[in-house]
Amino acid sequence: MDSLNSLLDGFGTALTPVNLLWAAIGVLLGTAIGVLPGIGPAMAVALLLPVTYGLEPTGAFIMFAGIYYGAMFGGSTTSILLNTPGESAAVVAAIEGNPMAKAGRGAQALAAAAVGHFAGGMIGTILLVALAPAVASLAVDIGAPDYFAIMVLAFIAVTSVLGSSRVRGAASLLIGLTIGLVGLDTMTGQQRLTFGSLQLADGIDVVIVAVGLFAIGEALWVAAHLRRGVSEPIPVGRPWLGRADVRRSWKPWLRGPVIGFPFGAVPAGGAEIPTFLSYVTEKRLSKHKEEFGKGAIEGVAGPESAASASAAGTLVAMLTLGLPTTAVAAVMLAAFQQHGIQPGPLLFEREPDLVWGLIASLFVGMVLLLLLNLPLAPLWAKLLRVPRPYLYAGILFFAAVGAYAVGGEALDLVILLVIGLIGFGMRRYGLPVLPAVIGVILGPAAEQQLRRALQISDGSAAGLVDTPFSVTVYAVVVVLLAWPWLKKAVTRRRRNVSA
Repeated sequence: MDSLNSLLDGFGTALTPVNLLWAAIGVLLGTAIGVLPGIGPAMAVALLLPVTYGLEPTGAFIMFAGIYYGAMFGGSTTSILLNTPGESAAVVAAIEGNPMAKAGRGAQALAAAAVGHFAGGMIGTILLVALAPAVASLAVDIGAPDYFAIMVLAFIAVTSVLGSSRVRGAASLLIGLTIGLVGLDTMTGQQRLTFGSLQLADGIDVVIVAVGLFAIGEALWVAAHLRRGVSEPIPVGRPWLGRADVRRSWKPWLRGPVIGFPFGAVPAGGAEIPTFLSYVTEKRLSKHKEEFGKGAIEGVAGPESAASASAAGTLVAMLTLGLPTTAVAAVMLAAFQQHGIQPGPLLFEREPDLVWGLIASLFVGMVLLLLLNLPLAPLWAKLLRVPRPYLYAGILFFAAVGAYAVGGEALDLVILLVIGLIGFGMRRYGLPVLPAVIGVILGPAAEQQLRRALQISDGSAAGLVDTPFSVTVYAVVVVLLAWPWLKKAVTRRRRNVSA
């Protein structure tokens, strides 16, 4: 009841005309910046941080929250329409969203993503209000073996579900893990795969990898095939969700937050793991499995809802523990400290107006995001009517700008092209792209957690399975690996019985 009363007070703060204006500006700026490949929410918040120096803290963080959610949806827009994720959380949206767009259903994919963001954000924020203390205490108890187990589950899930074979999925994952090795060893400081280049000492940014594999790889693939015939502009289609679309989407919209929120709340969380776990779940549960890979709307609705709920989850650890679990949370933590505020267990007592005003503004921001982007979905989809030579020339330009903006190094453009050529080769030989991106994102973190777990157990492998949580996760991994053989055995047995 105390939380509810505090939230009502927060709405009193968030719904003032000035704070409503900051929320609207944040959502608009976030969406506009998120549409640019390579410039995700973290960079958007970082770029706009100096603008808020003159604002009072509550207004500044309300605008930051709007930028966060707006940039996430903006990243999904280019991911769906152009197969060019604006940020890592939008990678999964391209798997089904881009085939939908190519089939003339880009507006429906964008609408499913917008409603998914709304549903996930609303449910995630409700869970933030209700469960913040409990989830924060759970996050403290999760150790290195548990993190590593979760990441192994992510690797197995993504290689098992995507692509025409597990071998191709594993090969793609290996490419990503190899790219993730580039840079300094975080524990020993030794250089790995840097070829003596100081610019590679910090590793290759995941944004460059995602944009290279998706945008550059896709542009090269299209260019290679444009010679074979004249391309026609892709039709936009009707600009609304039909009854069948809603019937197939409403369950994924509700399932997404169940997966996304806990992963956002735990340290080493974020939206990458829950989005593709949501995709895996929807593919397993769908009655239209044959459409996956060709434009299944469930593969857009579920992951987008999970991503938005995960964004709400990241605020749990950041506000209650002062622990940033994503790049955006880290930038927001720096912003808090800039305003002389230290997030942590006492924040809710010391700055109740700011905290509950921020949480209430999340609800307001979700409504604004939906009201702004549902009508804009057909307008965004009209990007597809641009002739493909011009469209992909624009994609290459913005991809290069986004990659250069990451580090300001000319070498980044060379790396972008090399990774784009790798993406082109992967398409040529039927390797799925997502496992490689997941390998780059989670590979270094998985290595770090593995080494920590082994250090704690003095090098004993038993230390990887010494908690109930890790044992449970590995049991799920075994089921995932054994499922195809179990399914074949059950089918064969049924045939024998019926015969």
